Formats: sequence, structure tokens, C-alpha cells
Amino acid sequence: MNRLQSLFSRKSSDILSVFLTAGFPRLDSTVEIIRELDRRGIDMVEIGVPFSDPMADGTVIQHSSSIALDNGMSLSLLFDQVAEARKEVKDMPFVLMGYLNPMLRYGIERIFARCRETGIDAIIIPDLPFAEYMREYKPLCEKYGIDLIMLITPETSSERIHLIDEHCSGFIYMVSTASTTGTKDRFTDEQTAYFRRIASMKLNHPRLIGFGISTPSTMADACANSSGAIIGSLFIKCLERNPTPAVAVADLLATIY
Repeated sequence: MNRLQSLFSRKSSDILSVFLTAGFPRLDSTVEIIRELDRRGIDMVEIGVPFSDPMADGTVIQHSSSIALDNGMSLSLLFDQVAEARKEVKDMPFVLMGYLNPMLRYGIERIFARCRETGIDAIIIPDLPFAEYMREYKPLCEKYGIDLIMLITPETSSERIHLIDEHCSGFIYMVSTASTTGTKDRFTDEQTAYFRRIASMKLNHPRLIGFGISTPSTMADACANSSGAIIGSLFIKCLERNPTPAVAVADLLATIY
């Protein structure tokens, strides 16, 4: 049982996963931020690979990627920083989130090998086609013991959702909206109906809801309709407006609870 599976086996609700962009706000921020998230009891961390064209991300995360790239962040340095963080943070699952282009340049099997070496438990590649996952990536997941997390949206067909549930591992990332990442004050009736529809499918894997979670209301709704929430844009804002990761994490928790 890996760290991700262990988390879901001991905690079935109110899970909080927090996204950070590696190399933001400073090149050397990553380890300190992960350490502080763990200290404050965050369940999981999603470590974003900065990319010049992050198509699923809104302006806040796009901005953080641009700064991280200007700071000099690279995949090689990201893995070194994750390995350093893993020396102290033993049990929290680490999820690597990145787009296909920089991963292909680095080398896909090399990515999987480095994930295993540095203590990353799962990978999210938003622009990876499912057929390509089945053909080329699933064997690597099995070889290296790394989960590959697939995203679903309100437009994803029931047939595809069942295929993802059958063939992927870890958890299912429920994107709350068809638009890009960003903060929202509340979920619409249509979004709530989508959450309930997916819950009624009785899928085998746990679900986490992401995109737009930034208030007590949206946090509570995400937790009521899945195993928990993924927060990204709000935390990037907290990092940008606060002097240290400790204050930023405190700001995040005060904002959503």
C-alpha cells in the first residue's frame, strides 16, 4: 500500500489536497512550503511543474508558472527539491502535476523512475489522452508503482468515467467546471447536480473535487459530495500576499474553514 492508498484507507472524507507551483514564489520555496503544509495537517500536496502554456489553469496559476520559470525552476531541480522534502515529510502523499510537453522533453520513463526515487506517489497529466495512457503509460504505472490520476469534468461521458474508474488508480479528480482554475464564491445548481450525478454512479475509486474552491461554502460542498477538496489558486494567492509559507498556510486555513 503506497502513501496515497494509505491516506484513503484511513480517511474517507474531508481530505484536503493543496497545490503549489514548484519554484514559486522563490526558487527555493518548495521544500519549506511542503514542510509547512505537512506541519499544519494538510493531507496531500500537489506539486505543479511550471509550464509556459498551462491550458487548464487560470491567470493566477499561469502567473505563478511564469514567475517560477523566470526563477529558474526545472524538472531536474523539482525532483531534487522533492527528494529533500521527502527526507522530513514521511507520510503525506506527493502528487506531481504537469503538462505533457515538458514531461516528453524530460523523458516519460525517466519521469516515472525519478518519481519513485524521490517519493512521489502519483502523477496528473491533464492533457494526456486516455487511449495513450492505456497504451503507453499504464504499463509504466505498474512497473514503477506510480498512480496516474485522470480528470473528469461535467462534460465527461458516463462511459469514459467508468473506463477511468476501471483502468486508473489512486483517485478520480473531479473538475468542478468546464472552465479553467480559479476562485469562486459558490457552486451553481448545475455544478451541485453534477457532483450528485457522479456520486450516484457508485464508482470504485474515491473522488476529490477541484477548481473554484476558495470559501467555507465551496469547501463544505466539495467535502459533502466527495472525499474532499483540491485547492490551488487560493493557495497561490496566499503565498503571494504573505511573507512566509507559515503565514500563507494559516491564511489558507482561515479562509476556507
